[in-house]
Amino acid sequence: MLSDEKLFKILREDLFTAVVGDILDAEGLTHQFLPPDIKPLRSDMVLVGRAMPVLEADYFVDKDIEWKNPLSQKPFGLMFQALDDLKPNEIYLATGGSGTYAYWGELMATRAIKLGCTGALINGFSRDTNGVLELNFPTFTKGTYAQDQGVRGKVVDYRIPVEIAGIRINPGDIIFGDIDGVLVIPQMYEQDVIQKALEKVKTENKVKIAIEQGMSAVEAFEKFGVF
Repeated sequence: MLSDEKLFKILREDLFTAVVGDILDAEGLTHQFLPPDIKPLRSDMVLVGRAMPVLEADYFVDKDIEWKNPLSQKPFGLMFQALDDLKPNEIYLATGGSGTYAYWGELMATRAIKLGCTGALINGFSRDTNGVLELNFPTFTKGTYAQDQGVRGKVVDYRIPVEIAGIRINPGDIIFGDIDGVLVIPQMYEQDVIQKALEKVKTENKVKIAIEQGMSAVEAFEKFGVF
């Protein structure tokens, strides 16, 4: 069984989301890509790590509200606790709420890097874009928007299963993203999927060479079974 370090090295250096997605399809896991509007802040960013899901919720902060839940009285809810709980090779994955404010920014990225976190996946917006880019921290979001969550949202739980567009993400699932999309590799399939993806890349390289030498698409597919 390959270690996390080996798995993540293979994903970063030898694979890409399209080929891994093809293998997931072949294994019957046909709904693993997150929505296409979640994109990297910079086109060359690659996101690889284990999911640490964080659940957001909208709050309409008003000093006159009598909160029934003690959590409601905490600024940002459990956001700081979630951030500090990050482990090496994990990805801060935030979803929930209306997405009308930023869930991620430069100071959070700075802390995440210190903890060995390998990226952030935000089903919403991030801000402090220039600062995050200077940190070279892989960040995938729906876009950039400076509006703060301080008076609009809170983290209500973390390290729990979440869903994005009906795709279940459990703590520890592998998240793999590049310029072509972001997908979720369930833990129980990860070793097999990554091994088969490596084999497919080798075959596709043979197909490319054959096509460059004049083989037709029909012949290539019949001989190699991939295209």
